[in-house]
Amino acid sequence: MDKDCIRLEPPCGIEAIEGGGVTSASGFKACGIHAGIRKNRDRLDMAIVASDEPCAAAGMFTQNVFCSAPVAVSREHLDGVSYGTARAVIVNSGNANAATGEIGLANARASARLVADALGCPENEVLVASTGVIGVHLPMEPFEQHVGEAVDALSVDGAHDAAAAIITTDTYAKEYAVAYTSTSVGFEGVRIAIGGMAKGSGMIMPDMATMISVLTTDAPLAPDTAHRALVEAVSVSFNKVTVDSDTSTNDSCYLFASGKAQGASGAIAYESEAYREFVGALTHVCTTLARELACDGEGATRLITVQVTGAADDADADTAARAVANSPLVKTAIFGHDANWGRIAMAIGKSGAKFAQEDVSIDIMGIPVCRDGLTVEFDEDEALARFEHPEIVIAVDLGAGAGSATMWTCDFTHDYVTINGDYRT
Repeated sequence: MDKDCIRLEPPCGIEAIEGGGVTSASGFKACGIHAGIRKNRDRLDMAIVASDEPCAAAGMFTQNVFCSAPVAVSREHLDGVSYGTARAVIVNSGNANAATGEIGLANARASARLVADALGCPENEVLVASTGVIGVHLPMEPFEQHVGEAVDALSVDGAHDAAAAIITTDTYAKEYAVAYTSTSVGFEGVRIAIGGMAKGSGMIMPDMATMISVLTTDAPLAPDTAHRALVEAVSVSFNKVTVDSDTSTNDSCYLFASGKAQGASGAIAYESEAYREFVGALTHVCTTLARELACDGEGATRLITVQVTGAADDADADTAARAVANSPLVKTAIFGHDANWGRIAMAIGKSGAKFAQEDVSIDIMGIPVCRDGLTVEFDEDEALARFEHPEIVIAVDLGAGAGSATMWTCDFTHDYVTINGDYRT
């Protein structure tokens, strides 16, 4: 699916950077190389994103109890509070380094140490992330032999290779960047850039962020402020994506802030006008990448947006939207181009959200199919024509209050079974 078909226009005052990615903000370089973790020599499998000097960094991680060694080590390096100072992150694909015990922890620390030695910084200033097969020990030879090569390859032009090196079953590298000129008091005229890359196609229902995402900005942020901004942006973007309802062992999302935006003096204060301005732009970047994750779900042919309004509160709206987005019956109906609203009603009905069925309205692709809990006659041929759109919108009004939520998912296809049935083989 063409990613341009599902990209939203940036909000007023924010402009997309053509060809932008994780090095669009001042002060960052990146690379992606083939280090031999994957057998296929045509697949890049090691990425590094590095700041020119130590900078504010924040992270969000999987809530899966079976978390990976890189998650544990990165939490340590961010002082156990998920924010601090860092210089770089190294990400490998092809091996998750999860369920690998003390050996896995030692390997994750060793990979950070190799990068630190090559960059000339302390080991705890390097964060780590891995993605791939679970339960297999991470080979260290590729790191020992190729980290130096990767560090030498760091450049402003390396963003796309870095994005390509972190993908697994994704069909394309996901990267995006924006810039805006601040109008906030104390930052008038300062141009701030935010860029990022993300990967994830299966085992996706993040309980923090996405499987792997690295975000960078040249905004002047203190580490704790960067973390607060990341939490806000992630809660309405990456945390609203589901492909298959499964939360990965390796979910990690990082934000680095170099503070090198030209003309900036002093740090952006939490909850200030400049902070809200920054969070708006960061949220747009995260939302764009999140939608691409859903769009590129394993075997997917359609992006599905589920909008729930009229819920008792936002939490109930999220519960109902998540039930619809996770329903295999809803997802297969979309694949089959079947406007079967009964499956949507089933999903919200089992969700636990509070509402009365006689108050519910449902639209599929702008076509009313249910009003007051009862069927509405609609043109099946028109519905079939609208199923050709790359994005299918399901809108549900529960008629129970002012709560609302949006989730992004994709259809379930024969290819999803094939991809996951053959994943290790």
